[in-house]
Amino acid sequence: MVAFLLSIVVTVVLVAAILAYTRRRPVGVPVTWGEAMFGAMIVFFAMFWVYGVVPHQWLTWADNELNWRTDKLFVGPGGILRAQAQGGSFPFTINYVVIRDIIASGIYVVAVAGQIALWMIWQNRGKKAATEEKVELSSFGRPLVREGSEA
Repeated sequence: MVAFLLSIVVTVVLVAAILAYTRRRPVGVPVTWGEAMFGAMIVFFAMFWVYGVVPHQWLTWADNELNWRTDKLFVGPGGILRAQAQGGSFPFTINYVVIRDIIASGIYVVAVAGQIALWMIWQNRGKKAATEEKVELSSFGRPLVREGSEA
């Protein structure tokens, strides 16, 4: 459990460092060779960590400490997911290894979504939201314009 939680903490610290650098890095400034290599190293390490270490630590924790095996059946709260083969009403049998693998797949889905979000944040840094000039509206919801001024 400690290794899995530590891998999550390292992931959060890594993402926070990337976001902090995103706010600091000016847009349009040429990148030096050293900056490019360091950035590539950080991105490679982040992908290795999120797609390799975190799922591995989850699977290790589930297999060893949680003792999720194929012979341990998942019946859900109050036995609502008890299989028909065991006298329940659920149409198929679910064991804890299936739940373990679904959670591992969920880690990958969250990682891909987070990676895409970080790409979007990096690409859109420096862009300011379009601020519209506030125009006074009439009680009918139409903009009020002074006579003689162009709209």
